[in-house]
Amino acid sequence: MANAIRRYEGRHAVITGGASGIGYRTAERIVSEGGTVSLWDMDAARIEEARAKLGATASGIALDVSDPAQVEKAAQDTADDFGKIDILICSAGITGPNAKVADYPIAEWKRVFDINLNGLFYCNRFVVPIMQKNGYGRIVNVASIAGKEGNPNASAYSASKAAVIGLTKSLGKELVHDGITVNAITPATVDTPILQQLKPEFIDYMLSKIPMQRFGKVEELASLITWIASEECSFTTGAVFDISGGRATY
Repeated sequence: MANAIRRYEGRHAVITGGASGIGYRTAERIVSEGGTVSLWDMDAARIEEARAKLGATASGIALDVSDPAQVEKAAQDTADDFGKIDILICSAGITGPNAKVADYPIAEWKRVFDINLNGLFYCNRFVVPIMQKNGYGRIVNVASIAGKEGNPNASAYSASKAAVIGLTKSLGKELVHDGITVNAITPATVDTPILQQLKPEFIDYMLSKIPMQRFGKVEELASLITWIASEECSFTTGAVFDISGGRATY
């Protein structure tokens, strides 16, 4: 993937959910602009496939982000191997089942929060001290337009993504003097493998909510993320960037 821009020369990025979808396409962009990446993903086979495509600029760690011990070890191992972590992009997530609140399975509610919120918190929690030592960092947390508006029959997903927005705003303010920015993006539905987790009628509902009448593309999200994660985005923190085809109303 040829690119004359070299915004990431000498920078190392950790990308959760980095072996597919938004995470992988973002990794491609960062590598094409001179950076190196560590792909954190649950699927070891998928990591190897992604690494084979990206070449020597990519490493990978198979882990469950909902396990804080695994995340802490991955962060330390990555810092030991590369000397630093400049960028953290948290794109790992699940949708959970489609069900009304009164019928929502409690175990599934906890699972959605464990991955979408707690896992993201652990990644932020253990990577921030590494960034602070180097006096530089860019964190991009992938939330969702559902975190702003709330999707019916998707309460766990909507609530977990709303919490990601709140965490991002809090952490961004905490780190304003450390050379570290923390921002979130709130995409509408994007055409990625995560759609396979949803019922067709729910996919149709989400499409009907987007004024542009199409789903987002991973390339569009990767373009936004790689700007936020670059040195160019230096005066914005604790912010939320909408990429929703006109759906966002605030």
